[in-house]
Amino acid sequence: MSVGARGTNESESGEHHRNTVDPPVESERVMKTFASVIASVVLVLVAGVLRNSNAQTVPIGHAAGRSEGLTVPPSPALAAYEGSRFGEIHGTTRDSSAAPLAKVQVRLHSVEDAMDVTVLSGSDGAFLARGLRPGTYQVVASKDGFVTPVATTIHLAAGDRFSSDITLETAGNAAALTPTAANSDAPLTEREKQLLDRIDRLEQRLAAMEAKEGAQPAPNQSVVTSQPLLASLAPPTSLPAEKPKVLPVTPIVMAAAKPSGASPAEAPPAVPEALQAPESTPGVDNFTPFAYGDFTWLNGTPRTHAPIFDTKFFTPEVRFDTHFMEDFNQPIDHTMGGATESFRSGEFQVEQISVGGDFHWNNVRGRVLYMAGLFATTTPRNDASAGVGQWDVRGAYKYVSEAYGGYHFNVNHGLNIDAGIFVSYIGLFSYYNFDNWAYQPSFVSSNTPWFFNGMRIQWFPTNKLKIEPWIINGWQSYNRFNGHLGLGGQILYMPKEWLKLVFNNYAYGQDNLGLPKVQRIHTDDSIEVRYYNKPLNTGISKMAFSLTGDLGCQYGPGFRCTSGETKDAFAGWMGYNRVWFDRDKYAITYGGGRMNNPGRYLTLLPPINGADAISGSPYFTENPGDQAHMWDTSLGMQWMPKEWVTWWLEGVYRHSDVPYWTGRHGITPPGGDNGAPGQFACISGAPSGTNVLATAEAACGGGPSSVWFPDLRKSQTTLSAGIMVKF
Repeated sequence: MSVGARGTNESESGEHHRNTVDPPVESERVMKTFASVIASVVLVLVAGVLRNSNAQTVPIGHAAGRSEGLTVPPSPALAAYEGSRFGEIHGTTRDSSAAPLAKVQVRLHSVEDAMDVTVLSGSDGAFLARGLRPGTYQVVASKDGFVTPVATTIHLAAGDRFSSDITLETAGNAAALTPTAANSDAPLTEREKQLLDRIDRLEQRLAAMEAKEGAQPAPNQSVVTSQPLLASLAPPTSLPAEKPKVLPVTPIVMAAAKPSGASPAEAPPAVPEALQAPESTPGVDNFTPFAYGDFTWLNGTPRTHAPIFDTKFFTPEVRFDTHFMEDFNQPIDHTMGGATESFRSGEFQVEQISVGGDFHWNNVRGRVLYMAGLFATTTPRNDASAGVGQWDVRGAYKYVSEAYGGYHFNVNHGLNIDAGIFVSYIGLFSYYNFDNWAYQPSFVSSNTPWFFNGMRIQWFPTNKLKIEPWIINGWQSYNRFNGHLGLGGQILYMPKEWLKLVFNNYAYGQDNLGLPKVQRIHTDDSIEVRYYNKPLNTGISKMAFSLTGDLGCQYGPGFRCTSGETKDAFAGWMGYNRVWFDRDKYAITYGGGRMNNPGRYLTLLPPINGADAISGSPYFTENPGDQAHMWDTSLGMQWMPKEWVTWWLEGVYRHSDVPYWTGRHGITPPGGDNGAPGQFACISGAPSGTNVLATAEAACGGGPSSVWFPDLRKSQTTLSAGIMVKF
């Protein structure tokens, strides 16, 4: 979820909008081209003399996650254009002894866009800049106490992974290359005179070329390469500086000159400010909450580092989630139950189709994400509050997963007040499967809320801490069940890039249909730790684990939190370990969990005969004291060739101490659902008119054989695969 409006100094990348204009005449294009080359060469030479005192850093791979209220500014070099592909530049910074040098600022200057990306090398000297548009980059490194080396020019093609190691000399070994205040008025050194002389010769060469262009007719097409020019300008061997590296340069193809009689080019039309790309802010952002590091490794957070397209007013979001699941119980009605992610067996199904995004202008904020696919019907059926009073709120909200408006206040590191439907954080995993380590989470995630309807206040006293109270209708409820609203909140603390602590609590809500004096309390607490991180490794590149624990109960007339026949409580945990490979392109996740839920108030009701949270089912009751002990385990693999797509394969085993999972004969009565899920069904499929078994036997013709029963099993094994896309 978004931390907040642009008032938090949040900066998001995006290519500056360009407007098509008539091409200039050939001589103008040549002048502009060589002026660009000259500027590049001057930068190469002068960088060896003068340090860039304004260098700033950006952590490797900024995140743009929306889980836990995060909004992290993406890398400025990742910009959108239709059909684009990107590249990366990586390497190692070293000292003069070839030992890895940590915390070196490596600045990549895009010649075409005049934009800078700056990354900070890690403890092993490794640096990595991803999502770079194809083009020419000038790479220069700097660190206090070291001399800034001559810039390296790199020509990056689409899909390239360019490696460039950088060596820095200590200031003591080349003090003459770094001017100081003490000698700023001293006479020019011999090296500085040579540099100025070369600049003069560059200007003379450009003037000669301009004169030549004026005397000769322009050809239909000219090919100019900067490689010979760069080679001729290399410092002589007598100079103390290292000779700059000369890399192959892609030729610059000039378009045919426009006839001399053509009218001058028109001024480009102005782009409305709201449609302009957000301004990029290079450097480590120590103000915007959680922007100081790369948190795309977190479970429940999308790994996309930047939006594909962005404007100052609107940041779009699009999601697709398609899978094929096979339940080894082979239900004849293809119906699965007991989860909020697994619904149909032996079929291709689209679980999520979402389109929407974030709106932000002058501290006013809003977000909407529409929801279609299986989620549009499988999530609302678990909310019994729709049975209170009139109006079809399920129909009103079924195609919306998030919809809220709010305002950002410039208090501390940000204060947001939002009202509407927003995603719940309870259970660690995201509502959206793309963001998660595993497709089928364990019970403490799958059985806890995915959304809240109400108001939240997000306060960021520091850039590493969020305190967020909620005032909501109830526990994943569109309406208010009884006399009380629900109260809750979250404390999120991420003091380091490798550590996340989150504490969610809920209380005061009366969340049972027809039970106005029964209240619910719940706590959900998680820790996530990244304990290995070598992002450039082609073997294991990253490892992390998550651990979540939940406790809760209901109390009131006929309900108690402690032992007894009317105990209504919940206790559960889950843990997952994830290993990434080959620069995070592959990942394997293993984990599982357990739950004990006497009273079954958080045990998902199987959709027997179309049953939902309002109707209930006589085949699986949810009375105080009804037992439900369950555990599960899973092993999954994901392939992520691009950060916007995930291919996945996952096996899951789940077990219950009572019959719960759909068996071979299914959970649908003969002839299909009969419209009375709260009653026993006769063997013919007709409703019996009652939820009392003895009465149903008599109504259906007598004897147990006259009543239909669903086929429920104590275990379930599934094998699933799919593809998920997020833009």
